[in-house]
Amino acid sequence: MANRFFVTGTDTNVGKTEVSAALLGVMAARGLSPFAFKPFESGMATLDAPADSLRLQRAAGGHQALDTISLFRFTTPVAPAIAARVEHRKTSWATVMKTFRSFGRRAGVVEGAGGLFVPLDAQHDVIDAIAAFRLPVIVVARAGLGTINHTTLTLGALSKRGLPVRAVVLSKSTPGRDASEPFNRAELERRFPSVEFLGPVPFLRSQARRDAALRRVLSPLVSG
Repeated sequence: MANRFFVTGTDTNVGKTEVSAALLGVMAARGLSPFAFKPFESGMATLDAPADSLRLQRAAGGHQALDTISLFRFTTPVAPAIAARVEHRKTSWATVMKTFRSFGRRAGVVEGAGGLFVPLDAQHDVIDAIAAFRLPVIVVARAGLGTINHTTLTLGALSKRGLPVRAVVLSKSTPGRDASEPFNRAELERRFPSVEFLGPVPFLRSQARRDAALRRVLSPLVSG
């Protein structure tokens, strides 16, 4: 199932949407007409403007209706399942699966919410969605202090469930340096010799330059 990925993270605000958009951009540039899917999105300014999903829509080429990318949207900046309770709104896992199946076998990217154990609804965490969609996983990890622990826990949880990891992308989403940066990738590669690690992608104040850097790093993952 080439060119179909589930993008998750070791934490929130590690750059999942940037990586998802970069992958979609590479796919679109190669004429693959990819689908984008971020079924749960919370913490939006307004329900009509899901910022992450709009970014994915543009990256994929703008051909896909927003309502097939973003199914359940919440303004409360907490996990989707909790946001749904706070806002007294219902979600439907059956609708999530039906929409995903409608994409057929096209190239595309599914983006989760936060890390693996963020609750999407009362029965499903992000890791359950990965298992249901049966897509290879791209893990986005922070390129800084703490990433060895967070990445080890994430890869361990995926391995325990038998879920395949395509790559780990180390991404620096904030300015500044810390003493761990030169050592993180080498230590993670020592711990997980069968996993492909990419990056670290540096922090760049120019969004255009950062997007281009991400596309260069991620390009080898997309065939065709």
